[in-house]
Amino acid sequence: MTAVNGLPRQLLAEGLGTALLLAVVIGSGIMAERLAGGNMAIALLANTLATVGGLYILIEVLGPVSGAHFNPAVSLAMAWRGELPGSLVAPYIGVQLLGAMLGAWLAHAMFDMSILQFSTRLRSGTGQWIAEAVATAGLLLVILRAPPGRVAAMVACYIGAAYWFTASTSFANPAAAFGRMFSDSFAGIAPSSVPGFVLAELAGAALGLGLHKALGHRQPAA
Repeated sequence: MTAVNGLPRQLLAEGLGTALLLAVVIGSGIMAERLAGGNMAIALLANTLATVGGLYILIEVLGPVSGAHFNPAVSLAMAWRGELPGSLVAPYIGVQLLGAMLGAWLAHAMFDMSILQFSTRLRSGTGQWIAEAVATAGLLLVILRAPPGRVAAMVACYIGAAYWFTASTSFANPAAAFGRMFSDSFAGIAPSSVPGFVLAELAGAALGLGLHKALGHRQPAA
Protein backbone atom coordinates (compact mmCIF):
# COMPACT_ATOMS: atom_id res chain seq x y z
CA MET A 1 0.00 0.00 0.00
CA THR A 2 2.68 2.45 -1.06
CA ALA A 3 2.92 4.62 -4.13
CA VAL A 4 5.17 7.20 -5.71
CA ASN A 5 3.37 10.17 -7.27
CA GLY A 6 3.24 13.95 -7.07
CA LEU A 7 2.31 15.18 -3.61
CA PRO A 8 -0.88 17.02 -4.66
CA ARG A 9 -2.20 13.87 -6.34
CA GLN A 10 -1.33 11.73 -3.34
CA LEU A 11 -3.09 14.08 -0.95
CA LEU A 12 -6.10 14.33 -3.24
CA ALA A 13 -6.32 10.54 -3.40
CA GLU A 14 -6.05 10.17 0.38
CA GLY A 15 -8.61 12.88 1.08
CA LEU A 16 -11.02 11.66 -1.61
CA GLY A 17 -10.65 8.03 -0.63
CA THR A 18 -11.25 8.71 3.06
CA ALA A 19 -14.25 10.91 2.26
CA LEU A 20 -15.82 8.26 0.05
CA LEU A 21 -15.08 5.53 2.59
CA LEU A 22 -16.90 7.48 5.30
CA ALA A 23 -19.74 8.26 2.91
CA VAL A 24 -20.08 4.54 2.23
CA VAL A 25 -19.96 3.57 5.92
CA ILE A 26 -22.33 6.28 7.15
CA GLY A 27 -24.60 6.36 4.11
CA SER A 28 -25.11 2.60 4.09
CA GLY A 29 -25.74 2.75 7.83
CA ILE A 30 -28.47 5.35 7.34
CA MET A 31 -30.07 3.36 4.52
CA ALA A 32 -29.81 0.11 6.46
CA GLU A 33 -31.41 1.59 9.57
CA ARG A 34 -34.28 3.01 7.52
CA LEU A 35 -34.99 -0.25 5.71
CA ALA A 36 -34.28 -2.83 8.42
CA GLY A 37 -37.43 -2.11 10.41
CA GLY A 38 -35.60 -2.12 13.72
CA ASN A 39 -33.72 -5.37 13.04
CA MET A 40 -30.19 -4.40 14.09
CA ALA A 41 -28.63 -7.61 12.75
CA ILE A 42 -29.98 -6.93 9.25
CA ALA A 43 -28.86 -3.31 9.48
CA LEU A 44 -25.33 -4.33 10.48
CA LEU A 45 -25.20 -6.94 7.71
CA ALA A 46 -26.18 -4.37 5.09
CA ASN A 47 -23.68 -1.88 6.49
CA THR A 48 -20.98 -4.58 6.40
CA LEU A 49 -21.59 -5.61 2.80
CA ALA A 50 -21.55 -2.01 1.57
CA THR A 51 -18.33 -1.29 3.45
CA VAL A 52 -16.59 -4.40 2.11
CA GLY A 53 -17.47 -3.54 -1.48
CA GLY A 54 -16.67 0.14 -1.16
CA LEU A 55 -13.34 -0.42 0.59
CA TYR A 56 -12.21 -2.95 -2.01
CA ILE A 57 -12.99 -0.59 -4.89
CA LEU A 58 -11.38 2.43 -3.24
CA ILE A 59 -8.14 0.56 -2.53
CA GLU A 60 -7.98 -0.81 -6.07
CA VAL A 61 -8.70 2.57 -7.68
CA LEU A 62 -6.63 4.88 -5.47
CA GLY A 63 -3.90 2.55 -4.23
CA PRO A 64 -1.62 3.21 -7.21
CA VAL A 65 -1.82 6.97 -6.50
CA SER A 66 -1.32 7.29 -2.74
CA GLY A 67 -1.09 3.79 -1.31
CA ALA A 68 -4.76 3.98 -0.23
CA HIS A 69 -4.09 4.32 3.49
CA PHE A 70 -7.29 6.28 4.35
CA ASN A 71 -6.17 5.72 7.93
CA PRO A 72 -3.71 7.64 10.16
CA ALA A 73 -2.70 4.44 11.95
CA VAL A 74 -1.67 2.90 8.64
CA SER A 75 0.21 6.04 7.57
CA LEU A 76 2.10 6.13 10.87
CA ALA A 77 2.96 2.44 10.53
CA MET A 78 4.21 2.91 6.98
CA ALA A 79 6.32 5.87 8.07
CA TRP A 80 7.78 3.76 10.92
CA ARG A 81 8.73 1.13 8.35
CA GLY A 82 10.30 3.73 6.06
CA GLU A 83 7.70 3.17 3.34
CA LEU A 84 6.22 6.67 3.68
CA PRO A 85 8.50 9.71 3.98
CA GLY A 86 8.24 11.32 7.38
CA SER A 87 7.50 14.66 5.75
CA LEU A 88 4.25 13.23 4.35
CA VAL A 89 2.83 11.91 7.63
CA ALA A 90 1.25 15.18 8.78
CA PRO A 91 -0.20 16.05 5.33
CA TYR A 92 -1.57 12.52 4.92
CA ILE A 93 -3.22 12.56 8.33
CA GLY A 94 -4.53 16.07 7.78
CA VAL A 95 -6.33 15.24 4.54
CA GLN A 96 -7.57 11.93 5.98
CA LEU A 97 -9.24 13.74 8.89
CA LEU A 98 -10.65 16.44 6.61
CA GLY A 99 -11.90 13.82 4.17
CA ALA A 100 -13.56 11.84 6.96
CA MET A 101 -15.54 14.87 8.10
CA LEU A 102 -16.53 15.80 4.56
CA GLY A 103 -17.59 12.20 3.90
CA ALA A 104 -19.96 12.33 6.86
CA TRP A 105 -21.44 15.58 5.58
CA LEU A 106 -21.80 14.12 2.09
CA ALA A 107 -23.75 11.16 3.46
CA HIS A 108 -26.08 13.53 5.31
CA ALA A 109 -26.62 15.62 2.19
CA MET A 110 -27.51 12.57 0.12
CA PHE A 111 -30.17 11.54 2.67
CA ASP A 112 -31.59 15.06 3.18
CA MET A 113 -30.38 15.15 6.78
CA SER A 114 -29.00 18.06 8.73
CA ILE A 115 -25.41 18.47 7.54
CA LEU A 116 -23.95 19.61 10.84
CA GLN A 117 -24.55 17.20 13.71
CA PHE A 118 -22.72 15.24 16.39
CA SER A 119 -23.29 11.65 17.38
CA THR A 120 -24.90 10.77 20.70
CA ARG A 121 -24.04 7.05 20.39
CA LEU A 122 -21.73 6.18 23.28
CA ARG A 123 -19.15 3.49 22.55
CA SER A 124 -16.94 2.99 25.57
CA GLY A 125 -15.59 0.40 27.97
CA THR A 126 -12.75 -2.10 28.18
CA GLY A 127 -14.33 -4.55 25.76
CA GLN A 128 -14.74 -1.86 23.10
CA TRP A 129 -11.15 -0.71 23.49
CA ILE A 130 -9.76 -4.24 23.35
CA ALA A 131 -11.86 -4.84 20.25
CA GLU A 132 -10.42 -1.77 18.54
CA ALA A 133 -6.87 -2.79 19.39
CA VAL A 134 -7.50 -6.29 18.02
CA ALA A 135 -9.19 -4.96 14.88
CA THR A 136 -6.35 -2.54 14.12
CA ALA A 137 -3.60 -5.06 14.87
CA GLY A 138 -5.25 -7.51 12.50
CA LEU A 139 -5.63 -4.86 9.83
CA LEU A 140 -1.92 -4.05 9.96
CA LEU A 141 -1.03 -7.74 9.77
CA VAL A 142 -3.21 -8.19 6.69
CA ILE A 143 -1.74 -5.13 4.98
CA LEU A 144 1.85 -6.13 5.72
CA ARG A 145 1.54 -9.84 4.98
CA ALA A 146 -0.99 -10.07 2.15
CA PRO A 147 0.46 -11.49 -1.09
CA PRO A 148 1.08 -8.92 -3.82
CA GLY A 149 -2.08 -8.08 -5.70
CA ARG A 150 -4.37 -9.37 -2.96
CA VAL A 151 -4.21 -6.51 -0.45
CA ALA A 152 -7.47 -4.87 -1.49
CA ALA A 153 -9.52 -8.06 -1.34
CA MET A 154 -7.96 -9.27 1.89
CA VAL A 155 -8.29 -5.94 3.68
CA ALA A 156 -11.94 -5.63 2.62
CA CYS A 157 -12.70 -9.20 3.72
CA TYR A 158 -10.93 -8.74 7.04
CA ILE A 159 -12.84 -5.54 7.84
CA GLY A 160 -16.08 -7.27 6.88
CA ALA A 161 -15.33 -10.13 9.26
CA ALA A 162 -14.20 -7.76 12.02
CA TYR A 163 -17.53 -5.90 11.85
CA TRP A 164 -18.96 -9.08 13.38
CA PHE A 165 -16.26 -10.60 15.58
CA THR A 166 -15.32 -7.39 17.44
CA ALA A 167 -17.50 -5.71 20.04
CA SER A 168 -16.77 -2.31 18.50
CA THR A 169 -17.75 -3.29 14.91
CA SER A 170 -14.16 -2.60 13.89
CA PHE A 171 -13.51 1.06 13.20
CA ALA A 172 -9.76 0.22 13.17
CA ASN A 173 -9.10 3.75 11.92
CA PRO A 174 -8.66 7.04 13.82
CA ALA A 175 -9.96 8.99 10.82
CA ALA A 176 -13.10 6.85 10.75
CA ALA A 177 -13.65 7.49 14.46
CA PHE A 178 -13.14 11.21 13.88
CA GLY A 179 -15.51 11.37 10.91
CA ARG A 180 -18.21 9.23 12.49
CA MET A 181 -18.52 11.54 15.49
CA PHE A 182 -20.02 14.09 13.06
CA SER A 183 -22.97 11.79 12.32
CA ASP A 184 -25.79 11.05 14.76
CA SER A 185 -26.71 7.92 12.83
CA PHE A 186 -26.36 4.14 12.97
CA ALA A 187 -22.60 4.36 12.31
CA GLY A 188 -21.89 7.29 14.62
CA ILE A 189 -19.74 7.54 17.74
CA ALA A 190 -20.11 10.16 20.46
CA PRO A 191 -17.22 12.66 20.61
CA SER A 192 -16.51 11.65 24.21
CA SER A 193 -15.89 8.07 23.04
CA VAL A 194 -13.42 8.98 20.29
CA PRO A 195 -10.23 9.44 22.39
CA GLY A 196 -10.49 5.93 23.83
CA PHE A 197 -11.01 4.47 20.36
CA VAL A 198 -8.06 6.37 18.88
CA LEU A 199 -5.68 5.33 21.67
CA ALA A 200 -6.77 1.70 21.33
CA GLU A 201 -6.30 1.85 17.53
CA LEU A 202 -2.81 3.29 17.84
CA ALA A 203 -1.91 0.61 20.39
CA GLY A 204 -3.31 -2.00 18.02
CA ALA A 205 -1.24 -0.65 15.14
CA ALA A 206 1.92 -0.93 17.27
CA LEU A 207 0.92 -4.47 18.21
CA GLY A 208 0.36 -5.34 14.56
CA LEU A 209 3.82 -4.07 13.65
CA GLY A 210 5.35 -6.09 16.48
CA LEU A 211 3.55 -9.27 15.47
CA HIS A 212 4.60 -8.82 11.85
CA LYS A 213 8.23 -8.52 12.93
CA ALA A 214 7.92 -11.54 15.22
CA LEU A 215 6.48 -13.64 12.39
CA GLY A 216 9.44 -12.89 10.17
CA HIS A 217 9.56 -12.32 6.45
CA ARG A 218 6.42 -13.25 4.57
CA GLN A 219 7.01 -16.40 2.54
CA PRO A 220 6.20 -16.18 -1.17
CA ALA A 221 3.04 -17.94 -2.28
CA ALA A 222 3.56 -21.46 -3.57
